[in-house]
Amino acid sequence: MPPAESAAAPAVEFAIQKRRVRFLGLTLDECIKLFFGGNAVVSIVVLTLITYFLFREGAGFFGQNRVNLQVYRQAGLEYVDYLRRQADDHTALTRYLADVRLRTVQHHTRTSGKSLEEANAALTEFDVYVERYSAAIDPLRTMVGELSEVASAIKTKFIVNEDKKEERRQLLAEGKMAEAARVAIDRVDFEAELRPIRAGFPAYRTLNRELSSTLTQLAGNIPALPVPELQQRMERFAVLSREYVGTFPEIERSLESWDHNAPISASQAFSSFLFGRQWLTASFWQDWYGIIPLLIGSLLVSLVALALAVPLGVGAAIYVNQIATPLEQKLIKPCIEFISAIPSVVLGFFGIAVLGQLLRNLSQSPALAWVPGFPYSERLNILTAGCLLALIAVPTIFTLAEDALNNVPRAFKEASFALGASRLQTTMRIIVPASLSGIISAVLLGLGRVIGETMVVLLCAGNRIAIPDFTQGFAFIVEPVHTMTGIIAQEMGEVVRGSIHYRALFVVGLVLFLLSLLINFGAQKIVRRYRISVG
Repeated sequence: MPPAESAAAPAVEFAIQKRRVRFLGLTLDECIKLFFGGNAVVSIVVLTLITYFLFREGAGFFGQNRVNLQVYRQAGLEYVDYLRRQADDHTALTRYLADVRLRTVQHHTRTSGKSLEEANAALTEFDVYVERYSAAIDPLRTMVGELSEVASAIKTKFIVNEDKKEERRQLLAEGKMAEAARVAIDRVDFEAELRPIRAGFPAYRTLNRELSSTLTQLAGNIPALPVPELQQRMERFAVLSREYVGTFPEIERSLESWDHNAPISASQAFSSFLFGRQWLTASFWQDWYGIIPLLIGSLLVSLVALALAVPLGVGAAIYVNQIATPLEQKLIKPCIEFISAIPSVVLGFFGIAVLGQLLRNLSQSPALAWVPGFPYSERLNILTAGCLLALIAVPTIFTLAEDALNNVPRAFKEASFALGASRLQTTMRIIVPASLSGIISAVLLGLGRVIGETMVVLLCAGNRIAIPDFTQGFAFIVEPVHTMTGIIAQEMGEVVRGSIHYRALFVVGLVLFLLSLLINFGAQKIVRRYRISVG
């Protein structure tokens, strides 16, 4: 046997013996393949368990929400809210007048050189007008207060009755028949309980006529202001006031046709959550579970973060991959990747103690007065949280974008240089377009990273559950918001297990989970298409 063959024989024999080793009926190679190739199965099992857990805990929410909305109607709270919204709309118009007054005072003090006392004295007629307009709603507010007490008492009586039913069920389950029989349960007759509320409709109609007459008269006699711009705002106020009065007949028709026995459909319980604009819990009046303000808050903070992170992350990837020297690469890459090692709670503390105050002080600079929303007073807002989330997203975008640039065939670059293109032309017209799919997937994965972040937004977004005022344009980025992750972290420890609030938080978690899954799925689809095109 030749020496080469004799030397290779032991290795071949070892390989044969290794393949004969079996564990649970599998060869060693098959065991290794099964161990390292089971990632997909593990991922599917984990996703299935998470989805099942979220569905199991949140499944009862829509049924409970339907009952919640039904009680809201049967107890008369819905009826009273028609009047309450009418009073709130009047309050919004009164705030409009207060804003006009503030602008007028600023004009007198800054432009005309008057003192504050002189400016207030010049607005005596305007103040009398505001006082008359504001006082016109007082009779309606009194009626709302009286009817609110009646409706709250009806709802409280129903809740107490339901608690007694639950107590009786528990006693019966424990076999305590005598104690269960002593639990008195009174049937709530909503028809009888609502009579005092319905009896007030004739008085409301009379009151409405007087309010309509007063506001129409005031809208036709607005006071004159010294500046054309302010006078235009008052004319706009007169139009808004007439439109407000025009809604009165519709409110009366709604009250006349209101039926406390009208059923709440399953679609209403679902749409009130999916399209609801209020998230209000532990309210003495009515709890609302609408995801829209939380969803908008999450998206706005994430978009601000991407607006900052994409140029920085992609730009750094292009520079390091195509332009930087080996020494610069060794310095820049570890520094960027080290950011991902910083705990998010530390970044949140940094935002509260340093960045929020720094940005607010920066907004006070006269040189930045042209920026929408500057100056502002809320140091914890969309901008502060977005800046910190951008810092979190940069390492993800940078790493994945650089991998995409590395995967561009070297022949593309060499062919470009052979045709006489410069390095910049080759990078921007050949390398970047060829890796665009990978860069887009990097951005999407960065979005998935920031939209699921909790501690930073909980500490730095301001935690105001409200939809930002988009009528102010780009200035909305300095308004506080709350997010889906933040509301779960903030309220989960305070809710009673099995309650409607508890299940609502799990449904929010389910929406967040599905949104993140959709983003990551889209990114993976783009990566797969990118790999196929490169191959």
